[in-house]
Amino acid sequence: MAKKKLLIVESPAKAGTIKKYLGRDYTVTASMGHVIDLPKSQLGVDVENDYEPKYITIRGKGDLLSSLKKEAKKADEVYLATDPDREGEAISWHLARALNIDPKSHCRVTFNEVTKGAVKSAMKEPRSINMNLVDAQQARRVLDRIVGYKISPILWDKVKKGLSAGRVQSVATRLICDREEEIENFTPKEYWTIDVLLQDGKKTFAAKYYGENDKETAIETAEDAARIAGDIKNQQFVVTKAKRGEQKRNPKPPFTTSTMQQDASRKYGFQAAKTMQIAQTLYEGVNLGGKIGTIGLITYMRTDSLRISDDALRETGGFLTERYGTEYVETKQFKTKKTAQDAHEAIRPTSISIEPASIRDKLTSDQYKLYKLIWERFAASQMTAAVYDTVNASINAGTHTFRASAASIKFKGYTAIYVEGSDEKEEKTKMLPPLKEGQILTLVSDEEKQHFTQPPARFTDAALIQELEENGIGRPSTYAPTISTIVSRGYVVRSKRQLVPTELGKVTTEIMKNNFKDIVDVEFTAGMEEQLDEIEDGKIGWKKVIEDFYPPFEKTLENAEENVAKIQIKDKESDVVCEKCGRKMVYKLSKFGEFLACPGYPECKNTKAIREGTGVECPKCGGEILVKRSRRGKVYYGCEHAPKCDFMAWYAPLKEKCPLCGGLLMKRTGRNARVFCYNENCSYERKEKNEA
Repeated sequence: MAKKKLLIVESPAKAGTIKKYLGRDYTVTASMGHVIDLPKSQLGVDVENDYEPKYITIRGKGDLLSSLKKEAKKADEVYLATDPDREGEAISWHLARALNIDPKSHCRVTFNEVTKGAVKSAMKEPRSINMNLVDAQQARRVLDRIVGYKISPILWDKVKKGLSAGRVQSVATRLICDREEEIENFTPKEYWTIDVLLQDGKKTFAAKYYGENDKETAIETAEDAARIAGDIKNQQFVVTKAKRGEQKRNPKPPFTTSTMQQDASRKYGFQAAKTMQIAQTLYEGVNLGGKIGTIGLITYMRTDSLRISDDALRETGGFLTERYGTEYVETKQFKTKKTAQDAHEAIRPTSISIEPASIRDKLTSDQYKLYKLIWERFAASQMTAAVYDTVNASINAGTHTFRASAASIKFKGYTAIYVEGSDEKEEKTKMLPPLKEGQILTLVSDEEKQHFTQPPARFTDAALIQELEENGIGRPSTYAPTISTIVSRGYVVRSKRQLVPTELGKVTTEIMKNNFKDIVDVEFTAGMEEQLDEIEDGKIGWKKVIEDFYPPFEKTLENAEENVAKIQIKDKESDVVCEKCGRKMVYKLSKFGEFLACPGYPECKNTKAIREGTGVECPKCGGEILVKRSRRGKVYYGCEHAPKCDFMAWYAPLKEKCPLCGGLLMKRTGRNARVFCYNENCSYERKEKNEA
């Protein structure tokens, strides 16, 4: 008689996918993430007794754990297949102890991708639970708990109830506040540029001022610009150098968690949390129908490794050679940085043969966008460099030098598939005419422009994740939740994709800098991450890290409790008058966003949603269309008379009327930017410039 086997994973979606790969002898169920953790109501760490954690069953998970115990008793063999990282290893360890499974037994199964081959292969090679991984997670959990639960009460007492501090979130907030301080203290400096339009026969081209007497020279004043413009008026423009060359541009490596989040932010405006949510669904499995059925489309999405499996390299090389030809293909491994956890591969499609276009109808719009991004980035990483023909010319007008350069694609290479996203707008260069040294050109026009140096840009999700990663703060699993936390706590708000610190964020950061210097110190936090890596490598015991951290931290706490003065942060006043008591209402923040509240609380408990009008009339009832936000923060447009009026739209309404039917016009932004009529019986539509 065949043995009954139980396989426990983290999510129901993954359980459903894997169940289809395994036979009738297997029961596949989900733990729904952590089942056992530190209690929320207390510190949960015995700082007097060797920093022993006090683990309990998470509230609301009791019935689930009982169900898992019953299933485990029915089974002859129990396997734990939670996610292949520190957090997943800890979940398996807690489950093993709760289900009376020996952690040293071969009960742990891991796979980097949810495909039939990967799952079946993993089931043949179960291992014991890796206690080094578990201990690294325990150290992080205990450190974060101590920092959060010990500092937060001080912030509640001195600033405002409900505030929190965190080992990583406090550093992220500080980075944003420090950047804002740089911007506020920035003094712009004036400078000028001179561009000339030159003619060679019938062809004209632009050149930029470089300097005087063959030295690069900055033009600082209008007087200098005018002098140079006067000098060149009666001079011959002579080509002194015309150098042609070739430039290669190599493809970027496949995605890691952070680079995926950055590119999705730049190209699609996805917040980091949204990117991870979509990636999770692609990893856990999508039903493609037909012979393929349900399959995980990408490898595990929490990784900072660039490693690619040999099988994936072979499959990709064959696919690209057949599709593009050998001259386009160069399969390769990329060098992973020393601090990366190399247990996983880079993020890639589980099979390069599943092209995005072929499964578009099986994916949601967002799933398609992200899968296409991952597929193209990976495919491009295994292709040859793009080659450009370049021209660089120096042109003298008397003692003044101008320069012109241009590049044109000679061989597309990897750019046949993918072009990286960028925070900056790339300038498109036009080719120069075939210039020769000694050639005399005609000045068509010159233009002097005044400029001012710009302050550093505020962080976007992409830029902050890049900063955190470059400084060694946090790990792939923490970037998205860190940003979500500092926004939900009210330390930071989003403004046109930028992260802007609030007054609360600035005050809290100042307190942290003055009283908990190490906690918001970038180098200290990065050093702590390195110690967690050493625990994972078995080089140091996890309690030793806590022992070294806690005593000096405890003294810092005592000093802070004495020295931090109470700070009153005034709520921002609105123009809306409370109809119940006549006071001007103030802005408050909840987990669902900002709202208006009466400052007379608790005597007056009046609250209101913030009304953001568009000045556009509802086509159904004549009321005003308002800007609204879903629970997840997505902007939509609804009638002021909702729910009586059910008008709702995802695209912005315009005050302009439809020229065909006089109806409501709406504007869509993005790649397919257009203005169209809301009236489904009207055909009016026009293209618009993309402003997204």
